[in-house]
Amino acid sequence: MRNLFAAIFLAVASCSPAQGPAPSTSTAAPAVPVYSFQVVATYPHDRAAFTEGLQYVDGAIYESTGMEGTSWIRKVDLATGAVQAQHDVDKQYFGEGVLVLPDKIISLTWKNQKGFIYDRATLKPTGEFTYKGEGWALTTDGQKIFMSDGTSRIRILDPATLQETGGIDVKMNGRPVDQLNELEFIKGEIWANVFQTDRIVRIDPATGKVNSVVYLANILSPQDRAGHTVDVLNGIAYDSAGDRIFVTGKYWPKLFEIKLKDPAAPKSN
Repeated sequence: MRNLFAAIFLAVASCSPAQGPAPSTSTAAPAVPVYSFQVVATYPHDRAAFTEGLQYVDGAIYESTGMEGTSWIRKVDLATGAVQAQHDVDKQYFGEGVLVLPDKIISLTWKNQKGFIYDRATLKPTGEFTYKGEGWALTTDGQKIFMSDGTSRIRILDPATLQETGGIDVKMNGRPVDQLNELEFIKGEIWANVFQTDRIVRIDPATGKVNSVVYLANILSPQDRAGHTVDVLNGIAYDSAGDRIFVTGKYWPKLFEIKLKDPAAPKSN
């Protein structure tokens, strides 16, 4: 799958940190549109955060992190990065994605096949649930919960029982797209980070087809990378009221608000 993405994006030019590359207009362009980006605003982000889940709710950022012994769930002020509430996950667990619902918060663990339920106001644990395989990320369309597990399949969970009721097989140009990681539901699409790449795929939840790709190479400047541990792009949050998109990465010192730049029309091969 990495080879597939490499072939698709080989023709994309390099760019400055504040603005994405212009999508390729060559005859080798992919059959799906490739969006570049513009940074609208920059916010502080904890360099120690190995980001797994990210969500914007009522002016605050909710974030979950991984790694045994340092996993936590936080409510953070967007503008200042100040921690407003925090729950430290038991040291035996590698924390994964998080989903904030009106009355509760749900989180996953990587390989323990166990998820946790928290009180939204206090972040205190109130329950747990189980699932088979790995847990990576969560999002919702308001009716169903979607869960990634690192494969090309997105699971559908019942919001009441948190048990699996179906799934979506994600494909681009007819080929499976695996390593689907952090998820966000935006305007009828599931947006998913593709792990260990600079890409977000935008998925039709009815068909599993990738409608387009967002290419975020070089959004983090060389200066912010130099001399520090920096990991991959991971984390998508959406402010539906303000129509704002936020992205960050594991151990990144910044969280970015971005706008997409319209792609050039793709040409068929």
